[in-house]
Amino acid sequence: MKLATLCYLRTDSHTLMLHRIKKENDMHAGKWNGLGGKLEPGESPEECAAREVREESGLTVRNPQWRGVITFPAFDGLDDWYVFMYVVYEFAGELIDSPEGRLAWIPNERLSELNMWEGDHIFMPWLWEDRFFSAKFNYQNGKLIDYIVHHYDF
Repeated sequence: MKLATLCYLRTDSHTLMLHRIKKENDMHAGKWNGLGGKLEPGESPEECAAREVREESGLTVRNPQWRGVITFPAFDGLDDWYVFMYVVYEFAGELIDSPEGRLAWIPNERLSELNMWEGDHIFMPWLWEDRFFSAKFNYQNGKLIDYIVHHYDF
């Protein structure tokens, strides 16, 4: 089992996205993602989110908003991934040359045009809603098979 975070930094008009084009043997190669990664021992999800954003973008986040959790059974063919999903509206600093890929501020209305995992197109609208979600996305050989979601009002 792997625990991870995924963060979407957002302004009124743009969302920071990462085009995964640099890492060798990257299962996300060529895809656009939010920023995030695996929790380290003793780290809370919020600490992981802040660390991963800093490492991948150079930005410092404040007040990450937890929007949901997604389970990806055997996503990498081996492990179940449990991903804590965050939206961040408060951040500071200057973007760096990310070791993971190319960072870009994408206009919010153009996010659906990006080459993302199939499930990302489904869950991204949930991130902007004022409610919590818990979902499970089943992939097989890189293809989305099905998903379920439960929404909870705050």
